[in-house]
Amino acid sequence: MNKPVTRLDYCQYLLVSPINYTLTNFADHCEAFSHDAINRYLRGERITPRLVWDNVRSEVVATAQGYVVFDDTVLDKNTPFAIDLVRRQY
Repeated sequence: MNKPVTRLDYCQYLLVSPINYTLTNFADHCEAFSHDAINRYLRGERITPRLVWDNVRSEVVATAQGYVVFDDTVLDKNTPFAIDLVRRQY
């Protein structure tokens, strides 16, 4: 049986994943968690951008050219490409 997913587990995954932030990718790269367990966790847990930032702030190196975007918006697949700085993550 897989162990339950925690906030720390999820925040660490977000911290070390430079491109692909999908729960499928998380499950594929972590043997301790199944896709279904991660899905149940994310459905039941309220993870705000503030919570993520509080957990990763000390790891981020600020530069004049850098930026951090927290966005949980879900758009139709054709719409995002009309928006600057949007790229595929899968």
